[in-house]
Amino acid sequence: MPTVVLYKQDGSQVGQIELSEHVFGQEDNQQAIFDTIVAERAAMRQGTQKAKTRHEVRGGGRKPWRQKGTGRARQGSIRAPQWRGGGVVFAPTPRSHAIKVNKKVVRLAMRCALSAKVRENQIFVLEDLQLESFKTKGLLQVFDALNVGPNKIIVVLAEPNGNVELAGRNIPYAQVSTQAHTSVYQMMNADVLVVTKAAIEKYEEVLK
Repeated sequence: MPTVVLYKQDGSQVGQIELSEHVFGQEDNQQAIFDTIVAERAAMRQGTQKAKTRHEVRGGGRKPWRQKGTGRARQGSIRAPQWRGGGVVFAPTPRSHAIKVNKKVVRLAMRCALSAKVRENQIFVLEDLQLESFKTKGLLQVFDALNVGPNKIIVVLAEPNGNVELAGRNIPYAQVSTQAHTSVYQMMNADVLVVTKAAIEKYEEVLK
C-alpha cells in the first residue's frame, strides 16, 4: 500500500498517510492515458469554423457569358471556386470534435496518472488548505514552504475555495482545480500535484 508524507500548509510534516493500492498503486497503461488525453483535448476544440460553399455564396445564378464563340474559357457561375469571391471547395462547417471514450478507460487513466505521480514523488498531500485572503502572496508562501515552485503545479481541492482559486490566478505556473474538474491531461502535464487530504479521499471513493 503506497504511503506519502502528510504536510501542513506551513510545510511541517504531520505524519504519513496510507493511500489506496487500487487507486494510487495502479500499473502504468499508456494506451488508456493516450486515449483519454486525446479525447480531452478534442473536447476543448470549439468546432465553430465556417466557410461558404458555392451554393451558399450570394449570386452566381446566371451564366457569366455564353458557352461558345467568345474565345474565353467556359464558365458556368461567378461563384465557382476558381473565381474571386467564389465558394470554398469542401468548406468547413461547425461540428463537434468530441471523441467517445468509455468511462472505465477514463477511470483507469486517472488511476494511472495519480499512481505515476506517487511513484515519481511528485505529489504533496496537505492536511488542509485555507487562506485568510485572496492575495497571491498567501498561496506563494505555501509553495515556498513545500519547496515546489516554480515548477508547473496543479492544486487539487475537494470543494471550490474562493480565496485559493483567486490567489492562484496570478501565478503563471500554477492552476487551482477541484477533484471533480481535474483532467488526466492536467495531471500528466503538471510537474507537481498539491492535493488536499479531502480530495485524496474523494479520489479513493470515486475511483474505487
